Amino acid sequence: MSRLLTDDETARQLADLPGWSRDADSLVASIEAPDFPAAITLVDAVAGEAERLNHHPDIDIRWRTTHWRLSTHDAGGITQLDIELAHRIAECADAVGARFR
Repeated sequence: MSRLLTDDETARQLADLPGWSRDADSLVASIEAPDFPAAITLVDAVAGEAERLNHHPDIDIRWRTTHWRLSTHDAGGITQLDIELAHRIAECADAVGARFR
């Protein structure tokens, strides 16, 4: 199991993740794609990354806007896995021309 990050560790790492913020025991972001197919492509790309990490986000999609929530449930909060997945989501978003809201 991954170790919970301290509040200071989480804040420091969020400084390198524009568009992400902390909401209680989760990292959250909203990302707007150019259109609905691009939003689906983003979700599909992240699905592959999540499988590689064996760490899966909560995703909500509304037309071309995707909402993301990352938390390591078995650890009870934010771990390095969440930080790594947030970076990978940002890379996938960039690849499809999506932008953080």
